[in-house]
Amino acid sequence: MWQESLRYPDPAIRMLDPRFRSRVLPLASVERLFTGMRWAEGPVWFGDHRCLLVSDIPNDRILRWDEETGAVSTFRRPSGNANGNTRDHDGRLITCEHGGRRVSRTEHDGSITTLADRVEGKRLNSPNDVVVHADGSIWFTDPDFGIAGYYQGEAAPQEMPACVWRIDGATGRITMVADDVAGPNGLAFSPDFTRLYVIESRAEPRAIRVFDVAGERLRNSRVLISAGPGTPDGFRVDVDGNLWCGWGMGDPELDGVRVFDPTGEPIGHVALPERCANLCFGGRHRNRLFMAASHSVYALYVNTQGAPGG
Repeated sequence: MWQESLRYPDPAIRMLDPRFRSRVLPLASVERLFTGMRWAEGPVWFGDHRCLLVSDIPNDRILRWDEETGAVSTFRRPSGNANGNTRDHDGRLITCEHGGRRVSRTEHDGSITTLADRVEGKRLNSPNDVVVHADGSIWFTDPDFGIAGYYQGEAAPQEMPACVWRIDGATGRITMVADDVAGPNGLAFSPDFTRLYVIESRAEPRAIRVFDVAGERLRNSRVLISAGPGTPDGFRVDVDGNLWCGWGMGDPELDGVRVFDPTGEPIGHVALPERCANLCFGGRHRNRLFMAASHSVYALYVNTQGAPGG
C-alpha cells in the first residue's frame, strides 16, 4: 500500500554521493498522481495544455492527467499499443507503437501520420522509445519486444534486426545509425546533442551505451554504465547532463529512479514501491520529474530542469 511521506526530507530520496544534494529539494516529496494501469510507459509533458500523457501498453491506450484538476481521462484508445512518446519542434506528439509497428505523429488537427513503419519493404519490429535532435530529426529504437507475444502487441516474425534509427526532419528519410546494441531500449541525447545514450537491455548485465553524434552518424560506441543487478529501461537527461534512469525489477530496494553523473557515476536514487519504466521532466519550469512505474505515475519536484529533446 502506497503511503506518501509526511516528513521532510523524504526518506525515499537517497544520497549516493554528496553532489546529489544540490539536485533535490529538502521540502519536496514523492507523490503518487494516479494508478490502475497494467504497464505504464512513455510519459510526455504538454506544457501548453498543462497535462501529462502516459502509455498503458497492454491496455492499448494513452491516458491523460491534468495538472490543474488531477483528473485522469483516456486520450487515445486504441493506441497501437503505444510505448515511448515525445514532442517535435512544432509541439506535435511523436509516438512509438508496438501494435502498429510504426513511429507516428499526431497532427494539430488530431489526424495521425505514419513517419516510419518499413525500411526497404520490411516491417519495423516494435518501435520502443523516441527523442528529437536539435536539427529536428527523430531518433528511435526498434527492438522486438512488442512482437514477441500478445501482451504488449501482436506476435509476429521479426523482419528487421533490432537497431537504432534516424528519421530526417526535412526529407523523412530513414537511416540506420546503430546495429550493435543488444535490445536497444530507452535513449536520450546529452544537453548539447553531441552524445546519444542508449539502454542495452539484452546485455548481461544491462548497460547504458554512449555514442558520439557526428551529424547523421554515430561513432565511438562504448559502455558508459554497467547496471549490475539493476534494470535500466527509459531515462531522460537534465540540463547538467545527469542521467535520470528508470530502475528496478527483482530486488525491491532497486525500484525507482537511479541518477548518474555524466561520467556514469551513481549519485542518487528516488525509491518507489514499483519498478520505474520511464520518466520525463515537466511542469511550468521543467523541474518536476514524472515517473511511470509498473501500475502508477509518481511525481517529484527537483532542483534541476530537464534538457530539451526528450
